[in-house]
Amino acid sequence: MKNFKIFITVILMSSLSITAQNKKTAAADKHFAKFEFVDAIEDYQKLVEKGEADAYVYNQLAEANYNIFNTVEAERWYAKALESSQSPEMIYKYSQMLKANGKYAESNEQMSRFAEMRPGDDRAVAFKANPDYLPKILEKGKKFNIQNLDINSEQSDFGGVLNGSQFYFTSARNKARRTYGWNDQPFLDVYVSNLLTDGTYQEADLAEGDINTKYHEGTVTFSPDGNTAYFSRESFFEGEFEKDSISNTKYSVLHMFRATKDGNSWRNVEALHVNSPNYNVSNPAISSDGKTLYFHSDMPGGFGLFDIYKASVNADGTIGEPVNLGQKVNTEGNEKFPYASSNGDIYFSSDGHLGLGMLDVFYTKEIDGKMAPVRNAGIPVNSNADDFAYYMNEETGEGYVSSNREGGKGSDDIYALKKLQPMCDVLITATVVDANTGEPLSGAMTTLYDDAGNKVNSKPTNAEGVAEYMVECEKDVRIEATMDEYESAQAMVSGTREEEQSVTIQLDPIEELIVADRVELEPIYFDFDKSNITSKAAFELDKLVQIMNKYPDMVIKATSHTDSRGSDSYNETLSDRRAKTTVQYVVSKGIDANRISGIGMGEKEPKVNCGSNCTEEEHQLNRRSEFIITSGGPAQE
Repeated sequence: MKNFKIFITVILMSSLSITAQNKKTAAADKHFAKFEFVDAIEDYQKLVEKGEADAYVYNQLAEANYNIFNTVEAERWYAKALESSQSPEMIYKYSQMLKANGKYAESNEQMSRFAEMRPGDDRAVAFKANPDYLPKILEKGKKFNIQNLDINSEQSDFGGVLNGSQFYFTSARNKARRTYGWNDQPFLDVYVSNLLTDGTYQEADLAEGDINTKYHEGTVTFSPDGNTAYFSRESFFEGEFEKDSISNTKYSVLHMFRATKDGNSWRNVEALHVNSPNYNVSNPAISSDGKTLYFHSDMPGGFGLFDIYKASVNADGTIGEPVNLGQKVNTEGNEKFPYASSNGDIYFSSDGHLGLGMLDVFYTKEIDGKMAPVRNAGIPVNSNADDFAYYMNEETGEGYVSSNREGGKGSDDIYALKKLQPMCDVLITATVVDANTGEPLSGAMTTLYDDAGNKVNSKPTNAEGVAEYMVECEKDVRIEATMDEYESAQAMVSGTREEEQSVTIQLDPIEELIVADRVELEPIYFDFDKSNITSKAAFELDKLVQIMNKYPDMVIKATSHTDSRGSDSYNETLSDRRAKTTVQYVVSKGIDANRISGIGMGEKEPKVNCGSNCTEEEHQLNRRSEFIITSGGPAQE
């Protein structure tokens, strides 16, 4: 992504030293100032070969290679420059290049140096809070299939989106354009191809109408009806630029524009009022309802180099005032290429959040006016290179991401995505312990149930008493834990978008259920006028089975009770059915039928003597089962 002009000139001017160091570097510095990095590298290299290089030249070589994503050379020259420099930002970029080259341990060493020097920086804070983040991202598992598109060229292609069956993207393949010195590729244009029913793409053509000019055009997004396009373009088109008096270089910024569809052409191009000659506003993305415009900008008041903003799209088409998405989303680094999914997720690329390489794709969601925690999209959406311009059709599970990763056809390529699993998931760590001692219980069986009570998965706890489950975000689940000699227990885990949730389940020794001549389970309630065993009742009855297995001479009498609704005879019959159902459940678990009997008590012995004025809660308390020990058990040992 570093090989096309999306970076704002102001940021480059502030972060790089472009004033000629001396007469020997003058030619190279002039190329550098004009963003002609390929030529600048060649001139600086000549100084190295002559033995005339110094820390300044090494820094310029590192920065020039960084900007065209030559990670190997950038790493080399950053290391050399840092022999005589302690620049925190240079150390950060060096760590990024190491990471991009797969040197994760060395990258973390440099991030530790950076964090010591800039402890308050968001990037440092995130790293110190989670220094072992890389394995967690890599071990998430692939949630997508990914495939390089045949439509890619040897030049830069990126930002693929669909408007109906038409596939739009940005490309530097137009050889009729003049070459851009940054990377020796033609200026960027918007292209369109037809996506056929067999999944192939027709040959791409320049988008018709007035979108493309001799200047750079960037990514495009469409209104829900497909008849309005928003896109980026250099401010040169409007005659807005600044001229450097030393290098004579003209500097533009990026602006956003809107066009309307006229047949197959795009006409009526107009600039958006959020544009400014003093900063960039770029890479627009319209929400699925057409009411919100997202974009990135380096306007004053942000948190970093580029931030993600949103603005309302009013009924008359005017754009409201920009609102920064806040510090959960934006860092001291670059946040770019927003995309608003139809399910409410906001995707963007960032080099400030913890990732695998340079720019990684991240996502979040606005909940009750606040942004949810930012999450890394993981592999294969992300790589150790630049990954950006994510797009997804949530209905089909198909979309695109752009990347300059190894193995592509050009400097930037568009990759097709096919979603295999839910994007957002939560790692639940369940720890099972002895309720009395707090010691972890190895070998306890845990079972995960969804919010409808369906069994999803089971696994035993490890030596530390831990079992882990991966569940979809915002889904309530229940985890049940059982173990011989212990009373079963369960814990509810509320749905969340946090990446990890921890829960501790305490198991009481099973003898504690035996009180005098009874086994005291949590009340086994029946639904009104019903006698079937529910999942909640089964959970409690399994405890009775455990106790009877431990004490093979124990004999139980189960009594079943009803509420006062209905006639006496009907309630006796109903309670008898409930008692027999209870007995049958226990017998089905392997208990000898001679060891358990059941009797229906009807409404004779209410738990709450409320007569004809019972509340629904009091009625439920009265329809219950109780378990009396008639012989055997610990008292007989």
